[in-house]
Amino acid sequence: MIDLRRIPDQWRRLDVTVRDLPLGLALAVATVVPGLRGKGTQLGDLPDRPWDALTALVIALECLPLAVRRRRPLLCLTLVSAGFAIDQLRGYHTAAGAALPIALLSTAAYLERYRRATMVVASAAYVPLAVALDRNGSSEGLAGFVTFYLILAIAWGIGGWLRTTRAAEAERRHHVAETTRTAERTRIAREMHDVVTHHVTAMVVQAEAARYLTAAPDRLDETLTAVTDTGRRAIADLRHLLDVLKPEHDAEPRTPSVGELVELVEQTRRAGQPVELTEEGAARRAAGGAEVAAYRVVQEALTNALKYAHGSQTEVRVRHGAREITVEVSNDGSGSDTASPGGSGRGLAGLRERIDLLGGEFSAFERPGGGFVVRATIPAGNAA
Repeated sequence: MIDLRRIPDQWRRLDVTVRDLPLGLALAVATVVPGLRGKGTQLGDLPDRPWDALTALVIALECLPLAVRRRRPLLCLTLVSAGFAIDQLRGYHTAAGAALPIALLSTAAYLERYRRATMVVASAAYVPLAVALDRNGSSEGLAGFVTFYLILAIAWGIGGWLRTTRAAEAERRHHVAETTRTAERTRIAREMHDVVTHHVTAMVVQAEAARYLTAAPDRLDETLTAVTDTGRRAIADLRHLLDVLKPEHDAEPRTPSVGELVELVEQTRRAGQPVELTEEGAARRAAGGAEVAAYRVVQEALTNALKYAHGSQTEVRVRHGAREITVEVSNDGSGSDTASPGGSGRGLAGLRERIDLLGGEFSAFERPGGGFVVRATIPAGNAA
């Protein structure tokens, strides 16, 4: 059976000439209907002449070029104008004359170059037609010829308006697409930063510590195992993120939640950072993007603690409220800088943007007596 719902899509996939041809054919068929004979445009009011063999050529010349009104608008206008001139000078007065304003509108809407020149040439060509009709005995008068010209000018103006509207819509779509791509690139960069920085920092810290454990084989083996586990986790997370970037991938990206903080804290402890985790309340499924944001706040704060205060006592407090999630990560500043890669400043800036989008509050500052504090209040239930 034919799926009627697919017909519009199949029609749009056809070549534009094929889609425009039915308009010209329909006008040509309507022109030869007995009831429409002599009912066409009568510019100049010349006496009607009986149709002859030339009439068929005139009708074809006026109607069939409409098939290329979008692909070759200038050619369409030239042929239709020639057919219209013969139609009026010979006194056929066919209904096919309606093709002229259609051709003018299409030319104004789809002609890419020389629109002003085309308008000037078309206007100039109208003058000898009016003169020829007047010499053949037209009773139209100057007012009639001017009125008809203004009608054609309105058709041209409508075409120009359609062109401007179409261009504005294309520009709007381009802007939306560009904005979407920029937002997606920013999101991907933020996720890459969150995934890579934490794991790599932990690996660097663990590898640095392993240099001093050659005399303690058991601890050295434990540290190297932790490096291996962290590396494997980093590879798995990166593979998942890269899979999401594939065009054929239709799954949602992995989004960690506050419920995975225990594993995150344990990984940080294995890197040599003493961390104490305190949670109040229970996580709610409706928290949505707030869960992800809270996890990222803790992850970035622990990464910075590993970088700039390795070995310092670090506290993580998470409170699940009825309407918000509150996160605070602090350290006493007693540790030391590690040999980890230097920071780019993107982590905290990315967190601030993420929290702002959710309508929350974010702050990161140094304690007067030493140490660093990261705080975030995130409304629960908002989308990421």
